Amino acid sequence: MRQNFSTHTPWEAMAGYSRVVRIGNIIAVSGTTASNAAGEVQHIGDAGAQATYIIRKIEASLAEAGASLSDVIRTRIFVANIADWEAVARAHGAIFGNIRPANTLVSARMVDPLQLVEIEADAVIDND
Repeated sequence: MRQNFSTHTPWEAMAGYSRVVRIGNIIAVSGTTASNAAGEVQHIGDAGAQATYIIRKIEASLAEAGASLSDVIRTRIFVANIADWEAVARAHGAIFGNIRPANTLVSARMVDPLQLVEIEADAVIDND
C-alpha cells in the first residue's frame, strides 16, 4: 500500500511530488532544503546550519511516516559550494554518527541561490 506524505511547501503541489513516499517498509524522502512551510530559506549563508535544519526536517517527515533516523540506510547530499562539504559533513556526522547510513555528497546547482544544501534519504523499517 502506497502512502504519500506532504510538508505542504509551495513546491510539492506545483511540481507534483510528495515529501515522503512509503510503500510497505520502504520509505523515500525527497530532496529537502532548509526552507520552512512558507518557502522561506532558513540559516542563510550557513551551510552547516542548513544541513542540520534539513536533517531535522527529514526526521519529522520520517516520524509522520512511522520511521526514525535510525531507519535511514542512505543519504544523498548536494552542496551549492563544494567548499562547504566539511561543514555539511560534520552536521551529518553529528546526527548520523552512530547510525552511519550509506552516503553520497556532491556539488550541485541549487534552484534558489540562498539554498546551500539539499538532502534526500531512504529508509527501511525493520519489521521484526
